[in-house]
Amino acid sequence: MRMMARLLASVFALSIATVAVAHAAAPEPWQLGLQPAATPIMERIASFHELLFWIITFISLFVLALLLYASWRFREDRNPVPSRVTHNTLLEVVWTAVPVLILVIIAVPSFKLLYYQDVLPKTEMTIKAIGKQWLWTYEYPDHGNFTFDALMLEDHELKPGQKRLLETDNVVVLPTQTYIKVQVTATDVIHAWTVPAFGVKIDAVPGRLNEVWLYINEPGTYYGQCSELCGLRHGFMPIAVKAVPKPEFEAWVVEAQKKYARAGEPVRLAAAPAATR
Repeated sequence: MRMMARLLASVFALSIATVAVAHAAAPEPWQLGLQPAATPIMERIASFHELLFWIITFISLFVLALLLYASWRFREDRNPVPSRVTHNTLLEVVWTAVPVLILVIIAVPSFKLLYYQDVLPKTEMTIKAIGKQWLWTYEYPDHGNFTFDALMLEDHELKPGQKRLLETDNVVVLPTQTYIKVQVTATDVIHAWTVPAFGVKIDAVPGRLNEVWLYINEPGTYYGQCSELCGLRHGFMPIAVKAVPKPEFEAWVVEAQKKYARAGEPVRLAAAPAATR
């Protein structure tokens, strides 16, 4: 019983810790649980995660209780002559039917979530993310078709308060309260455009154009990283998205059209990773 109490206390502490980090738009030291949801997709993922968490917790506690009871009830000094029973029809039916029922309970919201993620609603704008070794290139075809590269800031380039390994020299600026289509591809190897707070993880495959949609609820800066093993600097290919209100986004577009209008400018190549990393 003491072990059971400790396990229950650990589960309770985990649930409290999950709530306690609900302010982060980026990974935090010693973080437990998911990042706070910034899109409707992530809200549904978090809700589904909570359902799975309690199902898994109940199953774990139930199995632990059975193991403890069996160890106590059928120990050697209570059963000097072991039972020779090999089959119990009712028990075998139950331990087959109950897992099937649990899987059905999990499958229904899972299929709904997959459909919600995959079917694009009517979007208001499109951006394109192109994975390269080892940076991201972004295109804004609906706003003058300007293009820019987003490369990770090295340690000596960081300003106070910026996040190491997550900041980029150019951030992706997107409007809030807007349905956005993100097209993702690559030029060399497979990458993955992943932003946890958005609930988005989509492969960037050479020769293929994948799509995902966003609807960012609140302004803020949201961070992600490439999530496919793409080579030497795989861990140094971050994604930084700044979500702003629509009027601010329109003002940024005007400036971005001027800033990134220079055609033929060479791409700034990534330096070799430092020996300390």
